[in-house]
Amino acid sequence: MDKEKLNSIATNLSRPPKGILAADESTNTITKRFDSINVESSIENRRKYRELLFTSENLNKYISGVILYDETVYQSTNDGVNFPQYLKSLGIIPGIKVDTGAVPIEKNSPEKITEGLDGLQKRLEEYNSQNLEFTKWRAIIDIDTNNNIPTEYSIELNAHSLSRYAKIVQDYEMVPIVEPEILMDGAHDIETCYKITSNVLKKVFEALNKQNVYLGGILLKPNMIIAGKNSIKQASTDEVATMTLKCLNENVPKDVPGIVFLSGGQSNELATQHLNKMNKDSKDSHWNISFSYGRALQQPSLSSWMGSDSNTERAQKELLKRSKLNSDATLAKYSIEDENSQL
Repeated sequence: MDKEKLNSIATNLSRPPKGILAADESTNTITKRFDSINVESSIENRRKYRELLFTSENLNKYISGVILYDETVYQSTNDGVNFPQYLKSLGIIPGIKVDTGAVPIEKNSPEKITEGLDGLQKRLEEYNSQNLEFTKWRAIIDIDTNNNIPTEYSIELNAHSLSRYAKIVQDYEMVPIVEPEILMDGAHDIETCYKITSNVLKKVFEALNKQNVYLGGILLKPNMIIAGKNSIKQASTDEVATMTLKCLNENVPKDVPGIVFLSGGQSNELATQHLNKMNKDSKDSHWNISFSYGRALQQPSLSSWMGSDSNTERAQKELLKRSKLNSDATLAKYSIEDENSQL
């Protein structure tokens, strides 16, 4: 394992003023997104949409890396340039989602376990040949206090899968993004989110250490500490930032180069506000604090595109605007007034 190489990739991916664009939606997920704008989810339409994103002018000023989906790895621009190769030509690091989705832990169980370890080595050999440099694996943890969910069993099972994935990926000289997401579905309060996230992070790092994963060569992609979207009491931006930083400081080792937050269903604006406040309050942080957003970067672009080539330029400007706003947030220079700035 080339620790220096892994640490360099992880650091460059998470170093402000840049963050990661997650464009790794599965075919099922992107079909739902396309359905919302009445666009057919054909192979060509998915290619055109990803090309629109990747060829946005000056994207590399704000985006350090892009997480791809398997189908996208083998697609190309209109000029015939393979997407990973095109991104690398801009200085943007290409990566890949390697989990294969979540299934019930047991028959009829509401709790999920993420799959994808079977055949992972073979897929990583192929992705290495495509010059991909990092990977992502998402574990999902639901909160349902009425039914004592999550169970310790589901937490430990997902922590083991995340750690096994990370070890295998590092053996292939690629950086693993470790993503244990506590979902914001439900009516739980912010204190419950804090308690469960703390427990999950403890278990994840215990598992990573058991697998001898090099922590200097990973990125953590966590949820923010936030109340469930159906909670009567929604926390302020200050409270979210304070509790999130407290949780991370208590549970994430200093060796980890960067933390790249997921947006997790927050509005575009809130995801940026929270990121900005955390960077403002964490001047002495051990880690780079940045973003790895999918929908919170793409939604305005998708809504502007509507499947029409004539809307491409407008859609690209929307992506650049959100990318710049989040870039500013990594430097604690974002202002809510910037939301109204001209494209």
